Amino acid sequence: MTAVTAIFLLAATGAASGQESSPAPTLTLELNALQPSEKGCRLTFVVTNNLKAPLDKAAFEIALFNEAQVVDRITVLDFKDLPQGKTKVRRFDLGDTDCSKIARVLVNDATECSGTGVDPKACIRQLNPMTKSGVQFGS
Repeated sequence: MTAVTAIFLLAATGAASGQESSPAPTLTLELNALQPSEKGCRLTFVVTNNLKAPLDKAAFEIALFNEAQVVDRITVLDFKDLPQGKTKVRRFDLGDTDCSKIARVLVNDATECSGTGVDPKACIRQLNPMTKSGVQFGS
């Protein structure tokens, strides 16, 4: 048996035996929509806690960039409690903000990330930002 054949057989045996790694725990934060509101601009987020524990409190500092890619505003959004394995929708009205002028939303930091058995840095380290809004979103 050649070395190449042996490597192929070992790889095939590992795959056939069901040795699959479980997905890494993540906190998925999706910027779902930006809509004009009476106060200014309403940001809608869909958040799913796939960390290994519930969060008693999660809050993120976000930066809003204008069309010139200049930071226009920095604010903290409080997502409150996020049960493990649950998806929630959260809306935030940002007063005196024109949605059409927001070109990018950046998650700058997690200002709160607490829960029993939760690493305080998990909310930022294991953050999986996504967008369906058409606005650039990420960390």
